[in-house]
Amino acid sequence: MLFHVRMDVRIPHDLDPKVRAATVAREKAYSQELQRAGKWPHIWRIVGEYSNYSIFEVESGDELHQILSDLPLFPYMDIAVTPLATHPSDIHG
Repeated sequence: MLFHVRMDVRIPHDLDPKVRAATVAREKAYSQELQRAGKWPHIWRIVGEYSNYSIFEVESGDELHQILSDLPLFPYMDIAVTPLATHPSDIHG
């Protein structure tokens, strides 16, 4: 199943800088692990925002929920998920 996900990160300004740095480093490592595994095949930064648009390819909505919940920055995110289906006009579908 494919999902389009928008993630808006809102880290509190008063978060300890060491905690922030460690959390961001764990987030990067986890996201890259998911990318290498093929679960997170696309990620794009939204210019001017601490946000991204991503495509996830997973077995189910439950799997996506677990992946997103396990993101180290999850407590500081607003997330919008849209399930995707093949378009009938897609020449690659």
